[in-house]
Order: sequence, then C-alpha cells, then structure tokens
Amino acid sequence: MLSHTTPISCNFPSLHSQNPKHKLPNLKTSTLPLSLQITNARYKLKFPQLTKRVHLQICRNSLDTQKPQEPDLEQKDSMKVDGEIGGGGGRTTSFLIFLLWGGLMYYIFILAPNQTPSTDMYLVKKLCYLIGDDGFQLNHVIVGLWNIMGLWPLLYCMLLIPSGRSSKGSVPVFPFLILSFFLGAYALIPYFVLWKPPPPPTQEAELEKWPLNFLESKLTAGITFAVGLGLITYAGLASGDDWKEYLQYFGGSRLIHATSIDFALLSTFAPFWVYNDMSARKWEDKGFWLLPFSVIPFLGPALYVLLRPSLSTAPISLASKEE
Repeated sequence: MLSHTTPISCNFPSLHSQNPKHKLPNLKTSTLPLSLQITNARYKLKFPQLTKRVHLQICRNSLDTQKPQEPDLEQKDSMKVDGEIGGGGGRTTSFLIFLLWGGLMYYIFILAPNQTPSTDMYLVKKLCYLIGDDGFQLNHVIVGLWNIMGLWPLLYCMLLIPSGRSSKGSVPVFPFLILSFFLGAYALIPYFVLWKPPPPPTQEAELEKWPLNFLESKLTAGITFAVGLGLITYAGLASGDDWKEYLQYFGGSRLIHATSIDFALLSTFAPFWVYNDMSARKWEDKGFWLLPFSVIPFLGPALYVLLRPSLSTAPISLASKEE
C-alpha cells in the first residue's frame, strides 16, 4: 500500500544525487484510481507526522544535491581573485623598478656631483688607453672599478641568455645587453621592467652557435671569474691613500660617482637572476648553496656561472631540431 507514495524517496535518498536525469514520476492524487485515492487519504489521516517527515526528507535531499556545486564556484572565485592579485603584484613591482630607474636618471644627470668635468674626460681617455704614459699614476681602486665594469655586462649575458629572455613576441634582451657594455645597469633596468617570463624554448641548434656556445663555455666562465677575482684583489689591496683619493673622486667626479652606483646596482640585481637561471635549469636542490654567495659583488654570480650545469645536460626547455 505504501509503495505508491513518496516514502520510496525516503528509503533511497541518494537516487536524486546519483542520477538526476531520471526523476521519479510525480504521482498526483487526481490521476490515481479511486481505491488508491481512498487508501492514500486514510494513510495521511493515520500518519500525519510521518507524512511531514517524508516531505521534509525529500526537500533536504534535493538541497543536498546542489551543495557540491557551491564549493566549486567558491574555488573558481578564489582562483580568479588570486590570479588578479598575483598579476597586480607583478605590475606593481615593475612600476616600482621603473620609478627607481627614473629617479636614478634624474639623480645622475641633475643632482650628482660634477665638480671636475675636465678631469672626468681625462680619466676616460686614460682608462681607455687613449693617452700614453704621461707620468700620471691612475688610482688603483678606480682602475679596478673601471675594468670590472667591463666584465659585468658579460656576466649578465651569461645569466640572461637564454633563461632571462622574455616570452615569445615580447621585447628582446639583446639590445639592452649591448647597451649595458656602455651604460651598465642604467641600460638593463628598463629590460627588467619589460621582462615577461617564461623564456621561449631554446633550440638544440642554438647550443652549437654564437652566442650560446660562447656564453655556456666553462672556459669563458673560468676566465671571467679569474679576471674578476684579480681585479677585486687589485683594488682591495690598494693603499689607504688610494682609497682616500677614491672617496674624493666619488664626492666630486660625476664619472666615478655614477660608475660606483652602477656597480652597486648590478650587484643588487644579480642574486635574482642567479636564482632565475638556477630555476630554469632545475638546479635548485643541488645548487641552492650558491645563492648566499651570489650576494658577494661579482664573484658570487661569477662562481655560480662557473659551477652551474650546462644547457646540454640541464632539463631546461629545449626544442628539438625538427620543431
């Protein structure tokens, strides 16, 4: 007698959630035979409370089938918000770096000391060996600083190619690296703002051609590290009078002032690009101990470049020759 009424849903409450497409037929009292209508009416009179429970159970089960969809919507919303925050954070960092670069340009050309412009021109010619031996002895600290600034761009080429290149279609890194040989960090910072990871896949054929075959060479890395160590030792062992004279140049010469700030900027950004290259080569576990050393000006990043795995053995994104 009870099989014709809604208690079927109460005995099997999971039917709705398991197969929502197949709904139970809606049996209306008006469509039942007269004998069944009378039986249904008697059942409701005898068990009014049970009937209410049945309806409540059916309503609760129908709501339960909708609940699993709510977390999915919340998860999608949270993912969307997280993505927006992450993207906004990257734009904010780029904007701050751009402000830093703009402030530096204003300081170097407007506010930096420029008390000895004629002396600066003479120093440039003397340091570039455009003036022969005229009896003037160059400051040892300035000689070491000037020459190591010629090695910094080469070291950044090793760090930015190929792991520091922007995504396909973005701004290329090569013009900024070429300008860095003349302007140092002042030419590289705009690229740091425009940089968009991840880098494009490296073709296997590139490993055998210029410039990757030169930049990935351990011989190049070894010579760079050795020459840099020699220059820093040469400047570090300078006499106290040389250091006092260097500080005087720093306070009055725009050339020495801007070059010293350039050296500090390149040293500051280098640990980030060391970590970026290390991550691209999947060498974080084995080479993580080199990260603390990367804060040592020039020598730390140069040591990493010397010890890092080559692209031919590292699991970096490589495209086959057929592609």
